[in-house]
Amino acid sequence: MTASASLAAENTLAATATGHAWVFGDNVDTDVLAPGLYMKGPVSELAKHCLEALDPRFAREAQPGDIVVGGSNFGMGSSREQAAMALKALGIAAVVAKSFARIFYRNAMNLALPVLVCPEAGAIAAGDRLVLHAAEGRLDDLTQGRAFACEPIPPHLLAMIADGGLLPHLAKKLGARA
Repeated sequence: MTASASLAAENTLAATATGHAWVFGDNVDTDVLAPGLYMKGPVSELAKHCLEALDPRFAREAQPGDIVVGGSNFGMGSSREQAAMALKALGIAAVVAKSFARIFYRNAMNLALPVLVCPEAGAIAAGDRLVLHAAEGRLDDLTQGRAFACEPIPPHLLAMIADGGLLPHLAKKLGARA
């Protein structure tokens, strides 16, 4: 990737997404992110039930740009892509957690939902005003006046996210070769 492509990816990604924190604990399962009862309907309907088992207000009150904060092993469970799709449908800008289940991490990135590992995620309180700097690997908590170090998203994944996810990214790359 060229330096200009990297810069473009950083600029088009919600690298400075600003929103409120929705905080959840350890082992958030894909079954609560995308409840099986609603899997046969459209993603817009599924999203209305995202995380309702943990916080019934979440899907109703989450605003575009808000950031989900989790503990360890966020997104554990089944491999359903709809877990990340539901969060994106609600306008969630990113998920920050102490650690992620690998399949959720990959699904989220493939669907252009930034996910960042942040060892100190447990110090963030629900409702805190956050500013995410995904390329730098930093999360500023404006409410607490603190900055948290996260693992930065590598440039090649930033480019994929900026392109709208894995499939649009591949189409763009392969189309450029044709």
